[in-house]
Amino acid sequence: MDAQLVAFTGVAAGMVAMPGADFAVVVRNSLASRRAGVACAIGVAGGLLVHTALAVAGVAAVLAAVPTLFRAVQVAGGAYVLLLGYRALRSAARPPRESGVPDAEEEAEEAAEAAGSSLRQGFLTNALNPKAPITFLSVLPQFVPADAPAMPRTLLLASIVVALALVWFPVVALLVDRLGRWLRRPRTARAIEGGTGAALGVLGLVLLTEALV
Repeated sequence: MDAQLVAFTGVAAGMVAMPGADFAVVVRNSLASRRAGVACAIGVAGGLLVHTALAVAGVAAVLAAVPTLFRAVQVAGGAYVLLLGYRALRSAARPPRESGVPDAEEEAEEAAEAAGSSLRQGFLTNALNPKAPITFLSVLPQFVPADAPAMPRTLLLASIVVALALVWFPVVALLVDRLGRWLRRPRTARAIEGGTGAALGVLGLVLLTEALV
């Protein structure tokens, strides 16, 4: 058994499962529907795929070496997360709509649009985090044996990270959906939406503060 591979899997699992903006947007979208939550989860995994590819290609080193570029990406990421937080808080403050009876075609169109929006939110929330590729760039080489070809090994490690994300975030989405009857009660849903919005807002402000100070 490859002890380094086992150790890396444990480290990567901790990195993926650590609560943050990714977790918050997946929970928020899962409250809308299972389809939206799973789509958002897949989007997050897609963002991780971008980061691991950057780390493998060494592009992350450019971000680390060029502070201006790093700050620009950090500002964009912070602003996007802050926007998501604002939208969540606005949604929590909005009075519940009176339920109508949508026809099947309208319902299908709305579900498809929600899934597309959720996929985009998950992808952008993760992809616009400039710290992720630098984290991977610093962690991956530690688990590449000196006598092993670097590229195949790094690709394997990157694949493990993406695979873990493809398991963890859809599981979170499905668990939230499973508890949906309770979580989607108007008062509970608004409280969770407000809490998620506040968390995203704080995360966005932290990113912007770090970039601008």
